Amino acid sequence: MNSGTHRQPRRVAAWVCSTPSLVTRRAGIRGSLLPSLSPRAIWQEFKRLTQIGFPRRFVIVQFPNAPLIVAFVAGEIGKHAHGSSHAHASSVSYVALVIWAYLELVRGANWFRRPLGLTYAISSTVRLALGLQS
Repeated sequence: MNSGTHRQPRRVAAWVCSTPSLVTRRAGIRGSLLPSLSPRAIWQEFKRLTQIGFPRRFVIVQFPNAPLIVAFVAGEIGKHAHGSSHAHASSVSYVALVIWAYLELVRGANWFRRPLGLTYAISSTVRLALGLQS
């Protein structure tokens, strides 16, 4: 750098703040860079996430839907709870998993997901029948 020439620092911060980033433009986000925290916006984002699957052409793995999340959370609560709280949490977990199995059976993304729901529904029915006998 020449000692006689002094370069002014670039003012990038104002440009960065006023111009939407490539990520936000590709994602279709407009306006503020802060996400909206309204219940409707949160629900729409959740629904978008549950549509993401791998691999894209033949979905085997996807982000958990609401019944599966409820089942996981209730199952974890049931593991750490005692007495009637354990029984209630386990019941909620089983019911949520049966709802998940039904939704997979009826609305599964492909031929792999539908039998997966059927398999879990049959397994839950057998488990319930065995539990009622004892």
